[in-house]
Amino acid sequence: MLRTHTCGELRAENAGNQVTLCGWVQKVRDKGGMVWIDLRDRYGVTQLIFDEGETDAKVLENLKGIGREFVLKATGEVVERYAKNDKIPTGDIEIKVSDLEILNRSKVPPFIIDNDTDGGEDLRMKYRYLDLRRGEVRDKLMLRHKMLQATRKYLSDSSFMEVETPVLIKSTPEGARDFVVPSRVNKGEFYALPQSPQTFKQLLMVSGFDRYFQIVKCFRDEDLRADRQPEFTQIDCEMSFVTQKDILETFEGLTRFLFKEALNVEVGEFVHMQYDDAMRLYGSDKPDVRFGMQFVELNDVAQNKGFNVFDQAELVVGICAEGCADWTRKQLDALTDFVKRPQIGAKGLVHVKCNEDGTFKSSVDKFYSQEDLKEWADKAGAKPGDLILVLSGDKNATRKQMNELRLHMGDLLELKDPMNFKPLWVLDFPLLEWDEETQRYHAMHHPFTSPKEEQIPLLDTDPGSVKANAYDLVINGVEIGGGSIRIHDQETQALMFKHLGFSDEEAKAQFGFLMEAFEYGAPPHGGIAFGFDRLCSMFGGSDSIRDFIAFPKNTSARDVMIESPSPISKDQLEELGLDVLPNE
Repeated sequence: MLRTHTCGELRAENAGNQVTLCGWVQKVRDKGGMVWIDLRDRYGVTQLIFDEGETDAKVLENLKGIGREFVLKATGEVVERYAKNDKIPTGDIEIKVSDLEILNRSKVPPFIIDNDTDGGEDLRMKYRYLDLRRGEVRDKLMLRHKMLQATRKYLSDSSFMEVETPVLIKSTPEGARDFVVPSRVNKGEFYALPQSPQTFKQLLMVSGFDRYFQIVKCFRDEDLRADRQPEFTQIDCEMSFVTQKDILETFEGLTRFLFKEALNVEVGEFVHMQYDDAMRLYGSDKPDVRFGMQFVELNDVAQNKGFNVFDQAELVVGICAEGCADWTRKQLDALTDFVKRPQIGAKGLVHVKCNEDGTFKSSVDKFYSQEDLKEWADKAGAKPGDLILVLSGDKNATRKQMNELRLHMGDLLELKDPMNFKPLWVLDFPLLEWDEETQRYHAMHHPFTSPKEEQIPLLDTDPGSVKANAYDLVINGVEIGGGSIRIHDQETQALMFKHLGFSDEEAKAQFGFLMEAFEYGAPPHGGIAFGFDRLCSMFGGSDSIRDFIAFPKNTSARDVMIESPSPISKDQLEELGLDVLPNE
């Protein structure tokens, strides 16, 4: 080893020791006669000291021209610092350097490599290898590392077996777009990169592996945002001979273990909530239950009073914001502007102030008496000093709009404590959802999700009402994981394909291998997949999963550091039997 210690481990008890450190120059301070260098490596920062009156002339000569990010090897004695620094673990000591070697020089970096950097995100992504030297970025990847190790420990200790599945697979039409890979050997044919190892983990259950897991790369060619990447990581798991209850208990245990190992946090109860209740009370299948403001349906007390906006609406729904009756006209106008934004789409917002004297002041006073508004308040559980906010319109759209308003109020009222973790299971999703564009049903999760056994006959008469043995784990309004009990017999799987609009030929062409496997004694099985990047970002208190990926893509799915994707040569195209159409 070129070094005897790292830059993060020396303490006062090491005083008097001769040591050798290697690292990068964080900062140089030259006070004329005295020079200090902060030397940094992955483990921390240690201060080096050079004294013109005591340091060897050759060492002082080496100091000339040293700048930020030079790579140094420094040997010397550990001494107690005169002016201690309690902000770093090594702040009680420094190294009185007797020998200095420049291992490599550095150009002036394009941004300051420190937690308080001056580099914008685009610049830092272009020079990601430099950004990764910053402590806060490294800490996020260390958190990811800890969670990887904890996941493997928990699952291995729970008799799960880690099995790798193929990356070059077959393209299927369900779900997001596939990334496809041309085959050179079989010209005109293509592999796809897996959106998940779904069929393979089910085949492993058919193979008798009983409990499988994999921390696996998945790929989806979809529009990006802060919590999406074209390639992402899942904790992918499957179990045989289990019920839904078994799976929920097993992965509630994993979640508790990760919180304890990574954050030393004990999480509370995992609430169970039906999908229908989540949509009715929160307008979302991933409700944030850190705060209240559950939806209250007001149709029976708000309609048939002459206010056409409400009278013609399928749904009139409100939320109660405690203690907000004193909000100003400017604040209320800002809320109205918020819900009228194109991405939310409401036409307006009605409010009712519940005054401290027991009276009510509303934006629709013209149509409603004080007695009417008291009925609203009673139904909403509003007290004097509270504010009722009301939206109306088509049921599904209005619930989505009110969900956005509720979350916005949670932000404005600072009700979303990032360290207050409230997990819940959302259960019994619809099996199918109607797609207006294609005029057919699609699987809400995927085509291998099992319907509730007692509801299978409804597939022929009322398919939209059939519930699935499906479940999502939601924490603080973020979907962390989702899964289901799977179909494990050929007959039910064929019925599912039929109701998804697959002909027998299409089902056989795309999933014949799985359906055939079900004819060889498939066990009852089910599983779940956790979005690992998303879980890391939640544990790290960030909104973006990019912060927890070593080399992420930007929102245009580009890696600006290595300039990917990029064109390939004409020779490569010919070898693959491909031609590229010019951009129009």
